[in-house]
Parts: sequence; structure tokens; C-alpha cells
Amino acid sequence: MSAITPEPSPPGTTNQKLPTENRKLYLGPAGWDYADWQGVVYPPGLKGSDRLTYLSTCFDAVEINVTFYRPIAPDYARRWLAAVAAAPDFRFTAKVWQVFTHERRLDEADLTQFSEGLAPLLAAGRLGVLLAQFPYSFHNIEAHRAYLLRLKSALPEFPLAVEVRHRSWQQRAVREFLKAAGLDFCNIDQPLVSFPLGATRWVTGTRAYLRCHGRHKEAWFEFGDDRQARYDYLYPPEELEDLAARARELMDKARETYVIFNNHPAGQAVANALELAHLLQPERRVTAPPGLVAAFPRLAALQHE
Repeated sequence: MSAITPEPSPPGTTNQKLPTENRKLYLGPAGWDYADWQGVVYPPGLKGSDRLTYLSTCFDAVEINVTFYRPIAPDYARRWLAAVAAAPDFRFTAKVWQVFTHERRLDEADLTQFSEGLAPLLAAGRLGVLLAQFPYSFHNIEAHRAYLLRLKSALPEFPLAVEVRHRSWQQRAVREFLKAAGLDFCNIDQPLVSFPLGATRWVTGTRAYLRCHGRHKEAWFEFGDDRQARYDYLYPPEELEDLAARARELMDKARETYVIFNNHPAGQAVANALELAHLLQPERRVTAPPGLVAAFPRLAALQHE
């Protein structure tokens, strides 16, 4: 399938740039508890919350994945806050429980349990975005738009962003709908197979969001024994330049921009996030873990004297 031409910015937005000093970039990986990161991303022997502390010295953000599978106890959130206490600008993003996005059930008890788990992060001002990730089968139809409004109403205190993957959503009317609803839009980078959402650069609320899933076309719709194979991808330099251009455009439009790499197998998300950080903030010191440099030798070029 041929590449999708990125949608142009709507009239009146292209040149509405914020002053540089008013912009903030939060960049990092999706998740941090992966067995194949040990000895690559993390020094040997690093365990538990110490791994999150370690990541907070490299990045400004991390995405919480576990909340997609189950609600967490508030003590987990407090433990994570303690782990990043030395990094006051560090932010979390968190995924909405799949019961709300894939099963589309909004039971009051479930909503209460889910909200209470994340309440400490919200109260501390550390929860930058709550992400409602919907499947490819969630198309742009009236019932699904109505459900987005119900979800927003069910979680009114949270900074809610919406990720959709089907190209039926890629139209100006949807952008205006999300703005009116007070929903942030999650731009994505994904393989261009079937009828995918293309390379949007939308900001529909107060925050900009870009999630990078990789471009592993062959495995994107494979759901066999290795469910993570679809995210097994390392962005090459030329594709990182493309992501950097998209991120810069988002940063021009929003006070806060979140960029999350979800290509986590073998630490690839961490490697690519460090590379993108270097492209977007070349004046900032980038220090890659030694194990990561050994696994991805091109990172050696990013090290500052």
C-alpha cells in the first residue's frame, strides 16, 4: 500500500506558534517492567522501583501500561511517586483499562476502582495524560462518538486523550468534535497496512500526544503466541527525522507535548527515545546506558564529552 500523505494543518493553526519558553516536551518509553531490558537498559541487578528511578534520570515521562490490563491499588501509585521524587518535572501517562475501551462497559464500581488507583498521581500533578486506546475495529460511527462523550463524562477529573487507529476518523469534523468535547487527540505512528490512520499532527486540547508503535507491517495484525512481535521494531535514522518533524509541529501548537515510544522489545523504545531526544533538544546531554550502547552501537555518537 502506498504511503498516506499527511493531512495539512487546518486554516488558522499553521502559524500559531507558542513562544519557545512556554513549551514543554515529555518524552519516554511505554512501560518499564520488561525482562528483556535487564542488562540492556538497566544495569545488572537493578530491581523493582529502582528501575523507574533509573529511567527518570534519562527521560521526562513514562507510560503506565499495567492499567490497561487491571486497575492498580493506590499504594502502587504512591510507590511510583516516591521513585521519581528526585525528578520534579517527571510525568506519567497511563492507559485506560481495556474494560472501558475494548469491552466498552462503564460500570460504576469499575470506574471508582480504576480512578482511585490513579488518584495519587493526579493529586500530585504527575499524571500528564490518561490515554484511552481503542482498537482498529473502533470505527468512526455515531455510536462510537457518543461513547467517547460517555467516557469523558465518566472520568471528568482526568486529562483524557483518545487514540484511534482506523482512517475513518481522519477528517476535519472529527477534529472539531474532539475539540468541542474537551478530548485530547493522540497522534500515532503505525504501519500503513489495511485502512490505517495516517500521519496526523492534531492538537485538539491543551496537550499534544504522539505515540510511536513502530512500522512492523508483517506482524501488525498478527495475534499469535508472541503478542509483542507487532512492536518489535527499531526506527532507523531517517524515520526518526520524520518523527522529529511531527513532534516539532506539535510542540509549536501545545504547551505540553508527550511523545511515547511503544516499540519496547529488546529496549528499542529506549534507544529510539534517546535518539529523538537528541534530535529535538540537541543542547541537552544524552547519556545512554552502557548496555544499551552495546546493543545499539549507533547510540555512541550521541554521547557528549
